[in-house]
Amino acid sequence: MPERPADAPARMPGRSRRHGDFQARLWLAASAPGGKDAAPLAARARTSLALGLALITVLIGATVAYDRSRRDVIAPGVRVANVDVGGLHAADAETRLHGQLLRRLKRPIVLRRGHRRFVIVAHDAGARVDAAALAAAAVRRSRRGWLVPRVVRALAGRRVDANLPVHIAWTRPAMRRLLRRVRSALDRHAVDARVVPSAHGLRKLHAHPGRVVRAGMLAHELKAALTRPDPPHALAVPTRRTAPRTTLADLARRDRAYIIIDRAAFRLRLYIHLRLARTYPIAVGRQGLETPAGVYDIQWKEVNPPWRVPNSPWAGALAGRTIPPGPQDPIKARWLAFNGGDGIHGTDDVGSIGSAASHGCIRMLIPDVINLYDRVPVGAPVYVA
Repeated sequence: MPERPADAPARMPGRSRRHGDFQARLWLAASAPGGKDAAPLAARARTSLALGLALITVLIGATVAYDRSRRDVIAPGVRVANVDVGGLHAADAETRLHGQLLRRLKRPIVLRRGHRRFVIVAHDAGARVDAAALAAAAVRRSRRGWLVPRVVRALAGRRVDANLPVHIAWTRPAMRRLLRRVRSALDRHAVDARVVPSAHGLRKLHAHPGRVVRAGMLAHELKAALTRPDPPHALAVPTRRTAPRTTLADLARRDRAYIIIDRAAFRLRLYIHLRLARTYPIAVGRQGLETPAGVYDIQWKEVNPPWRVPNSPWAGALAGRTIPPGPQDPIKARWLAFNGGDGIHGTDDVGSIGSAASHGCIRMLIPDVINLYDRVPVGAPVYVA
């Protein structure tokens, strides 16, 4: 046996004897010119390489073919709005989703606000779902990732934990009709405070806030409810409160004084800031010249006014004249006009108080009319009952 040259590969420590012998034979075959074993060894190496490449090609082809065969199959564990579509082909998943979600859309939902109830069926109100698009989304979720991990996952039967959301589509006219129906029943205008005068006094009516349905929020909550895995049977209608423009406090500040004249009882009631401040005895217009009933306001005021005699038949020769303050002037001390020629004034005919004796004006005792004059501004409302 020839000696091994110095450049021959040495046996490596830890290698087996068999492996070392194989290396030596390869070296001898390659180094010996015309060696008998060189050609078979090279051929076997090429064959092994070709077989390996062929095997790899087959494996790649098989992997691609297997993946292509499952291109419309949804991975186990994939759900759409809690509807299990795992393991189904896209067409079968579409059928299942259409049936399951359609049942949800046909389930009645109660919209409630206080004691009011509205039963709606989303499907009848124009709600729709695209089952084909949902099935396609489930397939895309199943095929997420690289080819090899996807195939390994499918062969191993591993699950994909995914629950895809549902998009509910509404036709705009149908949604508008639904919201209009709810708003027409629930919307309430704010009511301003007001006072209602009568012969017996002022009746104060409090303000009430209004209510407006938050239509955009209701539409959003309704869509969100239908996409839940277990849609609720009832929803509270969202609303917002609207404030009145005028409250009783506003009226009290605005109406510093309010006069009510009760002709039947011969009484004048003065309200200050909507509270009864004082009641005065009065005289009112006689029969045929009655003090006109109605709602007025104080137009102007005068101290010791002259008497501007109206052009009326009862005035006789004095018609159209102006009588200056003095004994001939029946309008004493103060004048508060409320209906052009009609007004409230003082009188020295004390015996007429408590009767229908004037030509249409309201007569008061002189101390009373002075007291009233100082407390009532121009513009104060006057109600003659």
